[in-house]
Amino acid sequence: MRLKFKVQQYQTDAADAVCDAFEGQPNQGAAAYLRDMGTLPARGGMGALFGAGDLQQGMEEGYANAPVRLTESELLSNIRRVERRSQLDESETTCRDMAGIACHLDVEMETGTGKTYVYTKTMLELNRRYGWCKFIVVVPSVAIREGVKKSLESTEQHFFEQYGKRVNAFIYDSDRLNELDSFAQSSDVSCMIINMQAFNTSMKEGAKNKASRIIFDERDDFGSRRPIDVIAAMRPIVILDEPQKMGKRGSATQKGIALFKPLFVLGYSATHRERHDLVYSLDALDAYNQRLVKRIEVKGFKLKNMRGTDAYLFLRQILVTNNRPPVAVIEYKRMSASGRVGKATGRFEEGDSIYDVSGSTRLEAYRGYQIAGGNDGVVPGVDGRPGHVRFLNGVEIEEGTVYNDSALEDMQRVQIRETIRSHLEKEQALFRRGIKCLSLFFIDEVAKYRDVTGNGATVGYGKVFEEEYAAAVADRLAHPTTDDLADPSYLEYLRRDTAHQVHDGYFSIDKKGHTVESKREKKAEAAEGIGINDDDARRGYDLILKDKERLLSLDEPVRFVFSHSALREGWDNPNIFQICTLKESGSETSKRQEVGRGMRLCVDQDGVRQDAQLLGPDEVQRVNVLTVIASESYETFVRDLQADIRGTLRERPQKVEADFFTGRTLEVEGEEVSFSAAESKAIYKYLIKNDFLDDADRPSDDFRAMVGEGKFQANAMRELPEGLGDEAHAKAIEALLRGVYDPHALDGMVQRAQEKVTENAIVQENFGRAEFKELWDRISRKHSYTVSFDDSELERKAVARIDRDLAVSRLQYTMTAGSQRDEGRREDLSSGRSFVAQRSETHDVDEASAPVAVTYDLVGEVASAAQVTRASAARILSAISPQVFSLYRVNPEEFIKRAGGLILSEKAAMVVEHVEYHETDRSYDTAIFTSRMPDDASKAYEASKNVQRFVFPDSQGERRFAEDLDAASEVVVYAKLPRAFQIPTPVGSYAPDWAIAFRKGSVRHVFFVAETKGTMDTMEISGVEKAKIACAERLFDEASTSDVRYHQVADYDDLLQWVGRLE
Repeated sequence: MRLKFKVQQYQTDAADAVCDAFEGQPNQGAAAYLRDMGTLPARGGMGALFGAGDLQQGMEEGYANAPVRLTESELLSNIRRVERRSQLDESETTCRDMAGIACHLDVEMETGTGKTYVYTKTMLELNRRYGWCKFIVVVPSVAIREGVKKSLESTEQHFFEQYGKRVNAFIYDSDRLNELDSFAQSSDVSCMIINMQAFNTSMKEGAKNKASRIIFDERDDFGSRRPIDVIAAMRPIVILDEPQKMGKRGSATQKGIALFKPLFVLGYSATHRERHDLVYSLDALDAYNQRLVKRIEVKGFKLKNMRGTDAYLFLRQILVTNNRPPVAVIEYKRMSASGRVGKATGRFEEGDSIYDVSGSTRLEAYRGYQIAGGNDGVVPGVDGRPGHVRFLNGVEIEEGTVYNDSALEDMQRVQIRETIRSHLEKEQALFRRGIKCLSLFFIDEVAKYRDVTGNGATVGYGKVFEEEYAAAVADRLAHPTTDDLADPSYLEYLRRDTAHQVHDGYFSIDKKGHTVESKREKKAEAAEGIGINDDDARRGYDLILKDKERLLSLDEPVRFVFSHSALREGWDNPNIFQICTLKESGSETSKRQEVGRGMRLCVDQDGVRQDAQLLGPDEVQRVNVLTVIASESYETFVRDLQADIRGTLRERPQKVEADFFTGRTLEVEGEEVSFSAAESKAIYKYLIKNDFLDDADRPSDDFRAMVGEGKFQANAMRELPEGLGDEAHAKAIEALLRGVYDPHALDGMVQRAQEKVTENAIVQENFGRAEFKELWDRISRKHSYTVSFDDSELERKAVARIDRDLAVSRLQYTMTAGSQRDEGRREDLSSGRSFVAQRSETHDVDEASAPVAVTYDLVGEVASAAQVTRASAARILSAISPQVFSLYRVNPEEFIKRAGGLILSEKAAMVVEHVEYHETDRSYDTAIFTSRMPDDASKAYEASKNVQRFVFPDSQGERRFAEDLDAASEVVVYAKLPRAFQIPTPVGSYAPDWAIAFRKGSVRHVFFVAETKGTMDTMEISGVEKAKIACAERLFDEASTSDVRYHQVADYDDLLQWVGRLE
């Protein structure tokens, strides 16, 4: 198969953006120079440009790029014109971050849209227009290097038909320096490709390694010449493929590039980390909306009803900030109030305990997991090494890794099963279109797929895959569809190959056919091209990157590819329709990086791209759908993917529309200037009338010219309506318009910022009211209680209740699937709405009967949860049925929680009538009203009569209640009581919601403590909760000597009824 290529406008635009930046450059052809061939003693330089007839003995003609003849001003003018055409922010100066270069231009193209094609076209177009012919492509890895070479070969005939020329490309190898001579002496379009690892090692001038000596030394086998001088004399144009992976300015790679003495530098990436002069941008939104890439569908998995017996930990990252100790972000398991175990994420410093935050009922598995102190507990990474956290029990976890995930193997089998299912669902429809469907699995260890000890047998993931594939195909063949019966060719295709034949692993292979582990792959990556003999690794990369077309053929049985995670950025194939990451380490990989290998539009058996020109804009992303089988929940994956995409989008140039000035506030020479909606509309009309805006709604050349001549402000003062025609407004209007293209236009004009509220402050006016002081004096006293009941009766009822009602949850997973909306919008990415969840399914996990790893004090835990004695708990547990007691092994934590809760519920029904309260000599301090604002303050209600500035309601009903209290004339002051204010009861502490002081004479009971449940139906409240409320009523209404009353109310109207009639 040969891939078919065609001219596409967006790729032509990208090439033109670079070439047009040099408009006015004369085409001088290749510049000839005298090249030292080594027959004479070595000289310091490589010769000078010469005229005909100047050849000397020992010298030979070579060809270099002619110098850029444009002045810096002319070049900047060209770049700005291109940027304006591309609707990009305009450069202030030309970027010259390396000595001697004319400029450094960036081209931004989304993964899968053909950036290698574009810079190949750009080379040929630069040669056609200006005669430049020497290029060097720098790539970040051996894998990508081989992909570039393959792309140049694949597109050779396509470009020859357009330009009548070929790009003569070779891969730099220090063992084959004669290729540098061929590179130098050719006047054809020539390109040297070099990977970053070889590049960095080679460029360390003065280093003692072999590679460094070769490129910097005068070599006897190279005519006593320095190879670096041969390269530099050609003044090559350097193209950086994925420059964000090549270090920052000043890094070894950047210093090395400068030694090539490039004429100028071009950077191509989807995600530039450092910005230069950006002349073209096709970002993720552009590519998706123009139907140039696949639609993404996500299938995520969420485990439910997990055990808490394994001390699961995932060290996400270590945060380092100025003047504060490092903080570890750790994911752990936590038990909810209902007894369910789920995952939570928290921030921890030295001395913090995971056990303390593992739930109101602590998970025993985390006992002892306290972070060490002495600057040895949370240790940030340094020099590229990951940080770590050390616990006092000796456990140490590296940043980005998971510890003790007992459910991992179960989930990975589910992922493999769902990948096969998704593959088969798509494969039939694609097969009928002549399109080969491929799926890609990323794994983190070769040994988990193939036996690396010698026989190469399929193990681990591979064995699970074969089991699941055989079962899925058998089920598919047993239930043929109507289409299958009409055309059985697809079923024959399924029958043709065994489960073993349809998958293969793409790893480095040694000379005996054995797989090579990742450390060796990295060694090969570093050594490639600089003289180290590592043929096994090289053959592995050849297998991955040079046989892509073979995989596209329906005759090739392999449809599922297992690849090492290290190849995530080097391997892609247009017919990848499923990507599944099976990872044991919790390393944080960019979600865009995960999906990037499958974004390219697919091809059929003739190599024809299935794009919008062929299928139409409505059909192209129905055929081209990439399904990501995530290793986490749908919500988490989609949230992170949207954040990744949003973070790489270019800033769209501001448009000056009718509401552009609305709400904008500047300070002009000490005077505050702001604009209303009506004023903004009036200014917009003025700008349109005077041609100060172009067709793209940006400041026009006429506006810029008038600003440059210093005439705009006078014109605005003369023509704008009254109220806008003064000097301050004119200056503000000019500054805001200039700010569209000049980032410094608003310097010195400070825009007002919203006050950031960090504390829920006490409102002294309310807090100091006599009514609140009197109310607080009455309710702030702490109380104790005594209670008596019949233990034997409780135990008898508890046993019967547990046998009847106790059940625990089994491990399940929910698969949620959703996909991108038809149209991508930046605001949807920001709000998390660019994906739409479409369906979900819940399944039981066939969990192995694993022993409980944690030893529990079962009797003590149940006694604590039920608030009974150990002896009583022991008698209850020993009396329940064996069948019910066996549930303890299924889910120990939930068993303890639910057994304790059922006992407590029975106890609650017995104790209310027998509880007696006694006032103590201790009181609550008013300091409990001092609190910080929560991270999410979106639900805050700014109150007028509360003793604190904000109320944080738990429901809409509570918010309405607070609003009604503020509006009621009979209410003087109130307090939303903090959780720290609690009433002790025999069935657990209880925190009432509100304390309210009414205006004397307006109601019968001036002081009231209220509980707002939103319902008055006691059937909707649990027995324990009802008992707590009943105890609170008893405390305030009977035992208390104050005139404070308490009741549960539904809303404010209900409250008024109770304060009027309670006796």
